[in-house]
Amino acid sequence: MNEDSVKFNMHRKRWITGIVALPFLIYLIYTGGVAFASMIAVASLLALWEYFRIVFDSPDTNLKKAVTAIGYLTALSMVAVAYRYSVEMLIVVMGANIIISSLVFLFFFKSNLQMIESIRIQLQGVIYIPLSLSILVLIRNGTNGVAWIFFLLAIIFAGDTSAFYFGTYFGRHKLSPSVSPGKTIEGSIGGFLANILVGSVFKLFLFPYLSWGICFFFFILIGAAGQVGDLFESALKRMSGVKDSGTILPGHGGILDRIDALLFATPVMYFFIIYTQYSR
Repeated sequence: MNEDSVKFNMHRKRWITGIVALPFLIYLIYTGGVAFASMIAVASLLALWEYFRIVFDSPDTNLKKAVTAIGYLTALSMVAVAYRYSVEMLIVVMGANIIISSLVFLFFFKSNLQMIESIRIQLQGVIYIPLSLSILVLIRNGTNGVAWIFFLLAIIFAGDTSAFYFGTYFGRHKLSPSVSPGKTIEGSIGGFLANILVGSVFKLFLFPYLSWGICFFFFILIGAAGQVGDLFESALKRMSGVKDSGTILPGHGGILDRIDALLFATPVMYFFIIYTQYSR
């Protein structure tokens, strides 16, 4: 099979997966409530599992089981408190995670100093994945939550798709070859253009009262956060010699491969929402 056929099959798989998954995603966003929170919880667990698979190299199986089990419990707790309470409770859960992990270390693994590094890795993963995804639950449960979620997803997915195809067909200059040799400056520019174009269309119909100036600024900021999130996951995989975080999504790789940009962009969007609420 030649290179063009391989590319065609990969692109076909990406589009088929996207077309099949999109109606379910739209339905769950519109439905909200427990259904949306449950989807976020499942995505958090799967992405966290992929993250642990990438970064953990500890030979101590019991140690890994203890640290990852606390991480999974923390992820579920974060989604639950985001659904029922507020962002302040997310901080409480994060603090509880550190305390419980430290107690496990002191009582069971105090002779194994590698546990400290394992706790750091787990804490990074919990902040990286379930914290950001839990913010989506806060956004969905807030005022105009459905519109804000679609606004964010449209900007990120458009930028991600445009960057991929611009880079594939027009890419000549490497963006960060030491981290991700396949990403190009041309792809990055194409991503930003899509962020602005799609963001402007959604702003026009969903949020006509927002200032164009501040919206353009945040379109670029959200796009930049998304691209940094993509590069961050690429760095994790490159350090561990992994091509994809998983295989659950044909043509896309794993859950983490699909949401890496969203994880960094979601806190930016949350700040944008808070800013616009207080500036009106």
